[in-house]
Amino acid sequence: MIEIPRIETERLRLTAFGDRHFEAYASMLADASSTRFVGDGQPLDRMNAWRSMAMLLGHWALRGYGMWAVELKDSGEFVGRVGLHNPEGWPDLELGWMLMPARRRKGYATEAARAALDFAFTQVKALRAVSLIRVENSESERVARRLGGRQATTIDFLGHATLVYVYHPPELD
Repeated sequence: MIEIPRIETERLRLTAFGDRHFEAYASMLADASSTRFVGDGQPLDRMNAWRSMAMLLGHWALRGYGMWAVELKDSGEFVGRVGLHNPEGWPDLELGWMLMPARRRKGYATEAARAALDFAFTQVKALRAVSLIRVENSESERVARRLGGRQATTIDFLGHATLVYVYHPPELD
């Protein structure tokens, strides 16, 4: 079994997904506001939420990096997911995030994504990462800009106009 590193920020813990996260994760993926800008835009049932979580864990084994479950440090409450994603057919190493509806607009996405981006550059040794953000997703655009991302282009990705925000290691900026 691969060792998934744990990262702590001021308020958050990025940790490996486990059974303890499934109920909240399935709830997040069943919420239309959580999935509207991801994949086909449709909420997932429990079986497909399980498959999603298993895929995220498998990504670590296949690539050596992936998505973390994000928890509040003080309570262990599940906040969402954040991390690196680059499955077969993806255009680039993606930095992505998704938060529970009640945990949005508190700075958690930026805080967690900043830690994941630092991991990409210091541990994975990536020369760049991107965030693939649907044109209508202004909230994620704001997060990408706060992280120092620069919009490089717009592509058609999975049938949707998608902004490509690019990040480089600090020494390459």
